[in-house]
Amino acid sequence: MNVLIIGGGGREHVIAKYVAKNPKVKKLYALPGNGGISQIAECVNISAEDIDGIVNFAESHSIDFAIVAPDDPLALGAVDRLESIGVKCFGPSQNAAIIESSKIFAKELMTRYNIPTAKYKVFTNLDEALSHAALSDCPIVIKADGLAKGKGVTVAENFKQAREAIISCMKDKAFGASGEKILIEECLRGPEVTVLAFTDGKTIIPLISSMDHKRAYDGNKGPNTGGMGVAAPNFYYSDEIADDCMEKIFLPTINALNKEGRKFKGCLYFGLMLTRDGAKVIEYNCRFGDPEAEAVLPLLDCDLFDILLAVRDEKLNELNIKFKDSASCCVILASGGYPGKYLSGYEIDFGESDKIEGVEIFHCGTKFENGKYYTSGGRVLAVNAIACDFPSARTKAYQAVNCIKFENMRYRSDIGAN
Repeated sequence: MNVLIIGGGGREHVIAKYVAKNPKVKKLYALPGNGGISQIAECVNISAEDIDGIVNFAESHSIDFAIVAPDDPLALGAVDRLESIGVKCFGPSQNAAIIESSKIFAKELMTRYNIPTAKYKVFTNLDEALSHAALSDCPIVIKADGLAKGKGVTVAENFKQAREAIISCMKDKAFGASGEKILIEECLRGPEVTVLAFTDGKTIIPLISSMDHKRAYDGNKGPNTGGMGVAAPNFYYSDEIADDCMEKIFLPTINALNKEGRKFKGCLYFGLMLTRDGAKVIEYNCRFGDPEAEAVLPLLDCDLFDILLAVRDEKLNELNIKFKDSASCCVILASGGYPGKYLSGYEIDFGESDKIEGVEIFHCGTKFENGKYYTSGGRVLAVNAIACDFPSARTKAYQAVNCIKFENMRYRSDIGAN
């Protein structure tokens, strides 16, 4: 099969690495890919948001199967367009991807179907939003309605922070049209859990749970990022909680989407908070999380590509999906200044990181030129280690981190420490 991966980050690198192992895959392409992916697949400089370019490429290169990994092309209808020309896809249709592309839709869906989530109000008027925030007990959560590269959420500890976030979204257009509507939510308290789940719209199979670390700096301080590291499995997510989530959140979500005529086929991301009143949904994503994918997919003990095919063909119930009895620790190496302004183009020295057993390095923002790797993004590398238990995985991950060097490199030293 000729297989196409759309996207160019760490999530796409881990997908490419494991998909390439399947003997059904004869030729693997990535649009646009990155330096690491270029060693596995043929990378072509077509943006993941260029839907016309993607469709034309798929037609001209006889693509049999496409994996649409990022949120933007899913929200833009890449799966619908590709399927319309006979290319089978892993990923939800545009009308199902709305569960991520509109936070307002997601909240209203949960309200209609009694899926537990935070209390909220929707605002389209700046003054009304500011008035509501002024009367609210902080902390409160400010969310842009649309896609914002993982940066459209602010946990405001006081009204000053809330005001700045609201003005940034609604007046300054920090997220463009995505911030024209906002939600103001109560701030849930408790451990946070991410659960990625394969679903073909009928069967749902959760993967190993994980704990993302979204704040930029140690001690969960600083601005939100796309994610600075992951611990898997999540320390707080017991079998009892997992069963409760299946009954009250996972299955009801799939059933709700089906009732709305929005069958979801792909990876559904559940961002959960374990409150005193039980698990509640913070957010949905319509795809693999990044960097959660780099920590969780290596814990699969079966073939990834076979799962992706089964999801598309609605045959997920026919597979026996197994997981390793292991743990992962993933540490993101970022460019100094991320998630704000940063400089790129620095050579990466990997040292002897490849000699540490159980360590895999996935490229998030790199380019490969003249036999060398250079930084090309805010998040540069995802250093993931697998071991029999989490403390061992964490030790190995940071051993590898200490081998790697590039100008202005920054990372959190406390992934999985709490």
